[in-house]
Amino acid sequence: MNYRAVETDAEYVARLECGADWRDEIERLADEVNADAAWFTALGAVQDATLWFYDQEACQYEAIEFDQPLEVASCVGNVSLLDGDRFAHTHAVCSDPDGTAVAGHLDAATVWAGEVYMRVFETELERTYDERTQLDLWL
Repeated sequence: MNYRAVETDAEYVARLECGADWRDEIERLADEVNADAAWFTALGAVQDATLWFYDQEACQYEAIEFDQPLEVASCVGNVSLLDGDRFAHTHAVCSDPDGTAVAGHLDAATVWAGEVYMRVFETELERTYDERTQLDLWL
C-alpha cells in the first residue's frame, strides 16, 4: 500500500457552468486555485453523460453513453497531476427519470446544474503508469 499524510491547504465551493463539461469544470477550478492535489464531492444534474467501466481482464475502459438528462446523485473524486496537467479522476452515480441508478468513471457530461466542494492538499499527487493494472495511479 502506498500512503502518506496530507495537510489541507484550502477549501472551496463552486457552481459549475450550465452547458460546460462537468469534469473540465472541476479541472478548471483546480487550475484557478493552483490545486495539484485535492479531494472533491459534487452533485447536480447533467444533460448527457459518458461513464466508463474498467474491464480488469482486458485492461481497458468500456464506454456507457447516455443521451438524456440525469441527476448526479453523488460524484466523488480527486485531482492529481497526470503528465504535468491537472487531472480530475471522477466517479459518479447518476439516475434517470425512473430513478434507475447508473455509475462509473465519469469521462464527460454536459452540466445542467452542478455544485462542487473541493479540499486542496499542500502536497501534490502525481500519477504514473502502473504495469499491472495498466492504469495511471498515484506514486
